[in-house]
Amino acid sequence: MSTDFSIRPVGTPAATPIVQAPSAAANSAVATELPASQSVTAADVSASVRNDFDAASSYVSHQAFIDQAAASIVYQVVDIRTNAVVAQYPDEAVLRRRAYFHTLDLSKAAPARPLATDVKA
Repeated sequence: MSTDFSIRPVGTPAATPIVQAPSAAANSAVATELPASQSVTAADVSASVRNDFDAASSYVSHQAFIDQAAASIVYQVVDIRTNAVVAQYPDEAVLRRRAYFHTLDLSKAAPARPLATDVKA
């Protein structure tokens, strides 16, 4: 019995190549040779993509406010150029649901007022 607890593969599966026969249209197609000015080259994959926070944040503002109906703090990211809300936490559906339940909680906590017809003079 081994005291080594590493997992070892039992066997390696053999890959089965699937060869598809070319279609008749591919066999009768004309080879295309384009000049270098009209050809497309692959992008350089060695170029790294930067996540430049300063460039991205120059067009947005961060806002936080209190939604009274939902009794909740709302955080928004707003595009300065268009004044459109880019991201919001919590989203509108959650705020509406919180406002609804907050109103229900307030109505349960408030004492029941007698109706005008129930009051005796």
